[in-house]
Amino acid sequence: MKQTQPISLLICALGGEGGGVLSEWLVDIARLAGYAAQATSIPGVAQRTGATTYYLEVFPHPLSELNGQRPVFGLNPLPGRLDALISSELLETARQIGNGLVSAQHTLVITSSARTLTTQEKMEIGDGRREEASLLQLVRENSRAHHVLDMAALTREAGTIVSATMLGCIAASGLLPFKRDVYEAVVSEGGSHASASLRGFSQGFDAVNEQRRQLRSLEGVLFNSELPSHTHSALPADLASKFPKNLHDLLTLGYARVLEYQNEAYAKLYAERLLRVLQAERQMDPAGANGFETTHEMIRWLALWMAFDDIVRVADLKSRATRWTRVQEEVKSKPDDLLQVYDHFKPGAPEFAALLPVGLASKVLNWDKRRVSRGKEPWAMPLKIGTHAISGMLSLRFLSSLKWLRVRGSRFQQEQQMMNHWIDSVVSGTQANWSLGHELALCGRMIKGYGATNERAKGNLLHIVDHLAKRAVFTSDTARAQAISAARTAALTDEAGAALDQALRQHGAPARPVKAQPIRWVKTPPGRALQANPATGKR
Repeated sequence: MKQTQPISLLICALGGEGGGVLSEWLVDIARLAGYAAQATSIPGVAQRTGATTYYLEVFPHPLSELNGQRPVFGLNPLPGRLDALISSELLETARQIGNGLVSAQHTLVITSSARTLTTQEKMEIGDGRREEASLLQLVRENSRAHHVLDMAALTREAGTIVSATMLGCIAASGLLPFKRDVYEAVVSEGGSHASASLRGFSQGFDAVNEQRRQLRSLEGVLFNSELPSHTHSALPADLASKFPKNLHDLLTLGYARVLEYQNEAYAKLYAERLLRVLQAERQMDPAGANGFETTHEMIRWLALWMAFDDIVRVADLKSRATRWTRVQEEVKSKPDDLLQVYDHFKPGAPEFAALLPVGLASKVLNWDKRRVSRGKEPWAMPLKIGTHAISGMLSLRFLSSLKWLRVRGSRFQQEQQMMNHWIDSVVSGTQANWSLGHELALCGRMIKGYGATNERAKGNLLHIVDHLAKRAVFTSDTARAQAISAARTAALTDEAGAALDQALRQHGAPARPVKAQPIRWVKTPPGRALQANPATGKR
């Protein structure tokens, strides 16, 4: 029996991304192939202050088979009946899903994984970004099939606009009954921009086509109950078996980050720490009704903390080939151009002491404190390294090779002690009340920045752990969890810390101690006489 309902497609784009051009392309492609189609649009406003959507319906059979009859099209999508949703931005995809237009039984979702931050996200003092994991989970749960790819990266590589890439994705998805050459014939009529548009089309087509090929291969593997010899996972099998499947994607990333940062033993320590949290969460929630969210949060924030920035890490990042490639792209350097890159560093006593054993590190730091107490600036060594030169690159590679020294340094020991203190609080909190452990795990997002900002963030977290999670008196563990949530929110919204101190006092905990600051006495420069104040006559 022939399908008598039109194929419906909703296109979501931001201002200036060519959503209207994409809609016109699709109508022209349908008509060139001999099919009936209709498109309507709901214009929004530019960039992130509103979405621009285009609704398209295509009758699935050519006009030549309709015996002179004409299909009747709708002007807007019906909730739950949309055949496909394609979007150039992940949050816009989630918004349309929230509008109830898609369904898990009926809708194919093609979305970019790229984000263009909203104004509200940029205004947050802390990390105001929407969590991409939850957005992707929303896509998975509300689509019969989905393709997620970085359309922004593909578009940049092709040197075009994202609408061309989106067209390639639609063509490769098999949603519409048109051959590739029909799509390309219409795009080729785009004048001087046609070649760039065709490159973008090809990028999107190949990306989705590869995903479909991999899916078919996987389905064949599952059907035959055999795994090809080359199949392997970045996450060790013995480790994967110990964690719920819904945690594997993020755990793979966290494990790889810690492994790359140090070595296999350090990655094993990461996994052992997470297993402690998972075991405590399973004791409180054996059925996994909460989706093991506490462990999920710890996977993310613990990986970031364990891979903390130091001299070794910075040198490694700045000497990578991918960084040089990125710089060339940013300055639009051509093959024949002469490109010189200078990196400026100013390591101080704390940075050097970080790689020394505790005893030597204390001597270096105390020496620097005595300098400051005498009115001098903290010691630092300004460096200008030309990373385009062999000597500069070799110096950075030498520093990046000092991973073996990192684990023997004083900072590494201090960081591990602080991490263990936080992890112990999460485990004990989870064992007492799931919400309490979850709120303590979420405190990991407070750790950010470097230098003084990083030190302050860790001090804030540990102060919350020591006073709100342990010493303060609450009527219940739920009330304790709510107090920790309020303090964490205050710390992330007020960089100065006044809001955090107020939240701490409101919940019966002391404010953070005032940090001692040295008083510096500055001598009057020679030959500069004191002038009298005209109002008082005093000097």
